[in-house]
Amino acid sequence: MTAFEAASNQLVAADSAATHAVADLGVDLGANLGAAGLRPAPELSIVVPTFNERANIPILVEQLSRVLSGYDWEVVFVDDNSPDGSAAVARGIGETDNRVRCIRRIGRRGLAGACLEGMLASQARYVAVIDADLQHDETLLVAMLGHLRAGDADVVVASRYLDGGSAAGLSPARSRISRWSNALTRLVLGIELSDPMSGYFMVRRDAFEAFAPTISSQGFKILLDLLATARGRLRTLELPSTFRERRHGQSKLDSKVALDFAALLAAKLTNDVISPRFVLFCLVGLTGLGAHLSILAAVLAAGRPFGTAQALATIAAITWNFVFNNLFTYRDQRLVGWRFVIGLIRFQLICAVGAISNVGIATWIYDYDSAWWIAGLGGALIGTVWNFVVSAALVWRQR
Repeated sequence: MTAFEAASNQLVAADSAATHAVADLGVDLGANLGAAGLRPAPELSIVVPTFNERANIPILVEQLSRVLSGYDWEVVFVDDNSPDGSAAVARGIGETDNRVRCIRRIGRRGLAGACLEGMLASQARYVAVIDADLQHDETLLVAMLGHLRAGDADVVVASRYLDGGSAAGLSPARSRISRWSNALTRLVLGIELSDPMSGYFMVRRDAFEAFAPTISSQGFKILLDLLATARGRLRTLELPSTFRERRHGQSKLDSKVALDFAALLAAKLTNDVISPRFVLFCLVGLTGLGAHLSILAAVLAAGRPFGTAQALATIAAITWNFVFNNLFTYRDQRLVGWRFVIGLIRFQLICAVGAISNVGIATWIYDYDSAWWIAGLGGALIGTVWNFVVSAALVWRQR
């Protein structure tokens, strides 16, 4: 036997001994964990995003306990630091019920981001998302779980618009918006569901995690983002559901939701080449252009020189863009207090460099192609991309 063969045999023997030792350790560890009364992850995690829902949380936990009696489940409340103490209520219940967990998010806001964090924090085989406002029919969870267990689908969606379902809990205005947005989603993204805008669904966790890295943490409809990202690679099933009226608290639906919806559609139409945040950044920029021209005209009408008017209009428009980007585009990381002031100064400097880049690139393009509109668009695009990328890194600290 050569020295190499002897060494190889020794390595094989050592590996075999190590394997048996790990196996024995696993048996001992399993026995010890069993003796300690520990249990594996539950079969089902129910993720509930919350913001000012303290009155509804105890009721929802009681409903889930009744409906899921005999099932292995947990509920994960993901709270956006509600000023009404929603997180404290959830944690208080969790102190005596280990099926109730709470994730309190500081400095981050948004429904989709809350759902994403809660779902990724789960180790269950199946994950459901349900609202905290008690408008969703919690009894449907049993049927959803049954279909996923049977392998009928990867995602089961509670639909308000299937036969047997109802959207009676929606006001007439919200009902119209819901139906229009569903129709637009089906038309633009080709998602063949009766209710792709539903906020109530259950999914196999491994299927969700396969697409999670490309799902946006912004927005308000994570199901729509998931289905649009999957592009038909997830088997879906819809069940009729009754959407009830809200008992406590106020609806979170506002004008920001429309902006999020438009941004998400644009992102998915470009196969996520354009991010929803960049779309919002550009929309704010368009309003800033209107502000710039209005201020320029007003200062000129006051008899000031053009140079002075242009400088004032530029500073005002950049400030306008910063304020509204802080309110809408980066509302999940909104700057306040001194951070707002520092952010504004940084944004002004970044946009000043962006303006120089805009002029330089436009001039360079114009030297090669005398079409002024191509040169102008090219310069504007480079300036916008610069402002977005650098301000994300240095003002709102995006990573």
